[in-house]
Amino acid sequence: MRQRIYMETKPGLLVIISGPSGVGKGEVCNMLKKLDSNIITSISVTTRKKRPNEIEGINYFFKTMEEYEALKKSGSFLETFEIYENYYGTPKEFVINNIKNGKDILLEIDIQGALHVMKNYKDTVSVFLAPPDCAVLEQRLRGRNTEDEAAINKRLSAAKEELLTMEKYDYIVINSDIESSAKTIKDIIKSEKFKTLRNKELIKNLLKN
Repeated sequence: MRQRIYMETKPGLLVIISGPSGVGKGEVCNMLKKLDSNIITSISVTTRKKRPNEIEGINYFFKTMEEYEALKKSGSFLETFEIYENYYGTPKEFVINNIKNGKDILLEIDIQGALHVMKNYKDTVSVFLAPPDCAVLEQRLRGRNTEDEAAINKRLSAAKEELLTMEKYDYIVINSDIESSAKTIKDIIKSEKFKTLRNKELIKNLLKN
């Protein structure tokens, strides 16, 4: 009984999901949240203008450029990056507070951002989501019907570079099927919580008896 109570109240995990464009990160992350209600997605801070259907604190934390720079200067981000002249950052306080409350935080970010977080926040569980092969990845990219040939080739070239970083991650999951991949990552999270290094208080309590 003591062990069960301890497991229910212990801190959550920061889980990083990365992989090349077109591998299916978003679909797997959405399925993972459906399979486990304790998993929540980190909400990013952005300087991008709020769209009519977006809600503050649900979709993003919207900030002016001045506010964003002040947060960045104070070290409030686990990682920050720029896309099309808009800035995005992962708020350290949001992540750490939810982890303290036992929530597992899912961080779906690109390779560069993931490596930065792993360097600055050591207690992460990092998962590289990979395609079965490059041919499948190309098929998925073309199946979107949203980009021209030059853009597809650029993404495929980038994917080959990104695959070289796989060894820097804790786990590699081949995404042949969305639900199967999500279940595998759910099992990884569960297994991580039973690691000896994450159960020092439990060990200490057992040795007292």
